Amino acid sequence: MLTVTRVVHASALLDFGGARILTDPWLSETRFYRQGEPRAFATAADLPELSGIVISHGHYDHCDLDALITYPDKSVPFAVVPGLAKRVRAAGFPNVTELAPWQRTRLGPVEVTAAPASHGVPEVTFVLRADGHTVFFGADTLRIAELDEIARRFPDLDLALLPVNGLRIRPALNKQVVMDAVEAADLARVLRPRLAVPIHYAFSSGRLGDRVMTKGDRAGAEHFRVAAADLAPQTTVQILQTGQSLEV
Repeated sequence: MLTVTRVVHASALLDFGGARILTDPWLSETRFYRQGEPRAFATAADLPELSGIVISHGHYDHCDLDALITYPDKSVPFAVVPGLAKRVRAAGFPNVTELAPWQRTRLGPVEVTAAPASHGVPEVTFVLRADGHTVFFGADTLRIAELDEIARRFPDLDLALLPVNGLRIRPALNKQVVMDAVEAADLARVLRPRLAVPIHYAFSSGRLGDRVMTKGDRAGAEHFRVAAADLAPQTTVQILQTGQSLEV
């Protein structure tokens, strides 16, 4: 059995028959990093027992190590983008494996394979397999052609967690750094997952930050649902509120 629970933003809890993996933990806020929705767990101490944690890249809203320190099991294994292991160990978690695209490891019974990504900093996405189920976690990558290779290597995806807000950086001439809803629907067309859950859309930079720093599609989940119905009709789209669980 596979169950997915949205935590907040790009953080989700994947439960492969009792083996739980947390993706891209973000468990606090700052002035310019607002979650825009309630999170499923107030602190890391409230998380259930985990078999592992995957972290796609080092940005605070995907790698909240200061907040994660309160998680009690410091031996929990991590799979992370290359270059991040030193920071994870410094936060008190020594069991860390760095993965470049197409490298793999195991977090308990869950096989984790890194896949390509592009976000302006070193980043990977992940494919996770266990208990007869396969999940793609898209973190907050752009829609790049290299992601199409996932369909060849993993042709039977049960679930894809896809970022959809098309985030742009205003001071960088509105440079786009995350795929938007239509691009995510196009990726679903290629990957052909049975189910797709949009992530990474409620984020806000705060009242001032949204005017001068970033802009994104906060209705991206609904826009993805519409686009996927056209571009990827073979995939069922399910929008999950934070804290909501779905059996896949």
